[in-house]
Amino acid sequence: MRYRKLGTTGIEVSTQCLGTMMYGSNGNTDHDDCVAQIHHALDSGINFIDTADVYSQGESEIIVGKALAGRRDEVLVATKCFNPMGQGLNRRGSSRRWVIQACEESLRRLNTDYIDLYQVHRLDWDTDIEEIMDGLSTLVDQGKVRYLGSSTYPAEWIVEAQWASRRRNVQRFVCEQPQYSIFAREIEPHVLPTAMRHNMGVIPWSPLAGGWLTGKYRREIGLPKDSRYGGGGVFARMSRLDEQPEVLDARYDLVEQLDAVATNADLTLTQMAYGFVDAHPAVTSTIIGPRTRPQLDDALAAADVVLDTATLDAIDLICPVGTNAPGVTSSAPNPAYRRGSRRRS
Repeated sequence: MRYRKLGTTGIEVSTQCLGTMMYGSNGNTDHDDCVAQIHHALDSGINFIDTADVYSQGESEIIVGKALAGRRDEVLVATKCFNPMGQGLNRRGSSRRWVIQACEESLRRLNTDYIDLYQVHRLDWDTDIEEIMDGLSTLVDQGKVRYLGSSTYPAEWIVEAQWASRRRNVQRFVCEQPQYSIFAREIEPHVLPTAMRHNMGVIPWSPLAGGWLTGKYRREIGLPKDSRYGGGGVFARMSRLDEQPEVLDARYDLVEQLDAVATNADLTLTQMAYGFVDAHPAVTSTIIGPRTRPQLDDALAAADVVLDTATLDAIDLICPVGTNAPGVTSSAPNPAYRRGSRRRS
C-alpha cells in the first residue's frame, strides 16, 4: 500500500480508501463479515474509510463504528450528509440546521467523538454556499469534525465554495469526492484541474463504474440478478439499463475492447480500472467499494498497479479524455436543465 498527503492537511492517507456503501441492507447484511472485511483492509495497510449517513439509512455507519472499536486512532474516518434521512422535510440538504443535526447523529452511529473528514454528499442548489460553509465550520469549531470536503461538486461550485470560505474567514473544503472511472471521464477537463489549483485532495468514487469494469457484465451473460445493475440491485432502479438495449450494446463493446487492452498489459480488467484512476496526478486516494471478501482482495491486489503510457494511450482511444460511456450521467444535475427552467419547451 502507498500513501499520499490529503491536499495541504499534512495527513497521510492510503492510496486506497475503503468505501462502505455496500455494507448493510444495500448489499452485505452480515455485520460480522463486514467488520472482518474492515479489519482485513486495515491489516493490509488501508488507513482511510469512507461512509455516509444515507448508506443503508445509517446501518453502514453503525458497522464502521463496530469495526473501529479499539482501533479508532489508526483510521481517518470520512462520512457525509445531504441526502434524505427519514420523512422530515428538513432532514436533508445542507442548511446549518441539518448539517449540525446530521453530524451529531453520525457521531452516535459511528460511536466516536469526532469525524476526520465531513463531506457534503451533493451540491445543494437551494442553499446559499455561505450558509453551507458557515454551518460546516461550526462543526469544526465545536471539535466534532477535523476537516471538510465536497462530493460531486461541479468545478464552478468548487471555486464558489473556496471563495465563500475566504470571504467569511471560515473553514474550507480540503478535498473533493467525484465520480471518476474509465467510463466516467467528464471531470477531467474541469473538476480535476480546479481541485489541483486549489490544492484539494481528490478521492474518486465508483472507479469500477458499478462493476462494469470488472468484466462481470457481458453480452452473453447480461445483467446478473445479484449484481448492482441487475434485479433489485442498488443501481438498477436508477439506471434502467434493462430498458436501454442500445446503451447495453455499446457498453458490452467497450468492455470487450478494454479487456483486450488489460490482457495485453498482463493485468485483469479490474486492476487496469483501478490503475487508470490512480494514474491521474490530481487523485489522492481511490475509493474501493467491496461487498464480499473476494471483491476486497481483488481490489487490494491492485493497490500497487502503475499503468504505463502505452496502456493509458490505448484506453484513451477507446474511451476518450473528458467523455462518458453511454448512459453515464452527472449525479449532480444542474436545475437549469430542468424543463421548467428552460427558456423554451
